[in-house]
Amino acid sequence: MDTDKVGKPYVVDIETLTTKNKNFRTAEWTGEFLQMTTMSVPVGGEVGFEIHEDTDQFLRIEAGKARVVMGKEKNNLDFEQEAEDDYAIFVPSGYWHNILNTGDEPLKLYSIYAPPHHPVGTVHETYEIAMAAEEDEDH
Repeated sequence: MDTDKVGKPYVVDIETLTTKNKNFRTAEWTGEFLQMTTMSVPVGGEVGFEIHEDTDQFLRIEAGKARVVMGKEKNNLDFEQEAEDDYAIFVPSGYWHNILNTGDEPLKLYSIYAPPHHPVGTVHETYEIAMAAEEDEDH
């Protein structure tokens, strides 16, 4: 398994990297001001309901179908859109958001955070592991 290419020059076929990833989340590249992770969300799964107060986020779906929800208030997700292969998703800082796998195959996507959001070398094999790690980071 490749490890996080921390701050080193990196050129990659991102579609192949993303579609071959079997982990829920893998930090593939972390720099000082930017981070790229790949994700594999199981059928019926989700990325996870969250907000980044100081991080803008870009995501691109390489395989699968999803429903994207966002809103400025936790209890008012007034933005909802269907998305699939080749769709890009832009999440501004300060927005609650989630991406739900609505297809019949794992949802394969990559995410770019500015600034980085996850610790260098992050690998979360499952959603449950990812949520436990996020709780630990918040405390």
